[in-house]
Amino acid sequence: MKIIVPMAGRGSRLRPHTLTVPKPLIPVAGKSIVHRLVEDIAQILKEPIEEVAFILGDPAFFGDDLVASLEELAGSLGAKASIYRQDLPLGTGHAIMCAKESLSGPAVIAYADTLIRADFQLDPEADAVIWVKQVEQPEAFGVVKLNANNEIIELVEKPKEFVSDLAVIGIYYFKEVGDLKKELQGVLDNNIQNGGEYQINDGIKAMMANGKVFKTGSVDEWMDCGNKDVTVETNSRMLGFLHNDGEHLVDYDVKLENSTIIPPCYIGENVVLKNTTVGPNVSIGKGCHVTDSIIKNSLVQTFSQIKNANLDNAMIGNHVVYDGKFTSISIGDYSVLE
Repeated sequence: MKIIVPMAGRGSRLRPHTLTVPKPLIPVAGKSIVHRLVEDIAQILKEPIEEVAFILGDPAFFGDDLVASLEELAGSLGAKASIYRQDLPLGTGHAIMCAKESLSGPAVIAYADTLIRADFQLDPEADAVIWVKQVEQPEAFGVVKLNANNEIIELVEKPKEFVSDLAVIGIYYFKEVGDLKKELQGVLDNNIQNGGEYQINDGIKAMMANGKVFKTGSVDEWMDCGNKDVTVETNSRMLGFLHNDGEHLVDYDVKLENSTIIPPCYIGENVVLKNTTVGPNVSIGKGCHVTDSIIKNSLVQTFSQIKNANLDNAMIGNHVVYDGKFTSISIGDYSVLE
């Protein structure tokens, strides 16, 4: 089994956090989105992973440190890491074809801006599986249309009239991913574009037209990391799941001085809390110092200094200095104070 991870996008909806850090490396509950996604998929599949192929963007942004961390991630699964580059943002289908040397055999394709909780078995009768989640507002999503045999016969993007309430979440399984490769090559050769981009859906539709059987897979939880608010919400939900699983989330080296941690919280190594209440639903990355503050339902990355703060639904980056009693400020592009 292979895992193919397109992650070349810059994550503009999550600025300013993605101005210096690629979105897949933003931490959720103490672990980057891409690390958590790949590890969870590998655990769910319950099959040996032979290769993890990552499709990255510009090397100036997706640099050597990121490549090293991805190689380490694949190695932790006993898998080979393959690194590919998508030089131009030409769509999901184009991104996948940037990894065409790895497109053979059974594979899962997963976009690195979503997290899941699931426990499933792959349908042996299906040529492919598209994972979906039942949603209340299907008109806001791409959805699947099923026939009487519960096979997917159509993909519909943001339907104006009701088609189904099963939204596509961006994770796919192909019994032979080479079939998708063949159809996407046709999409590229024939310059089939939607919105000026080459899309995976056009390859999938061609597979369906050639008689390939697509089934749905369902997930218990689908968590988005598209913008600040949903990323903070995803952090909170993931902390709850991990806490209920019994995972130890507070580093043993945390220094507490007249402070309280209300679970669930992730607190990284060498964090110092003084006269502070943290939680519930807070992640604080390594090396942070928090003084005279109350923080709940928030995500703080690494090596930041926070004092005199009363924060709720906050997302703070790396190496930030924040004083809630500020009179002099220096904030960069796309920063928000509300």
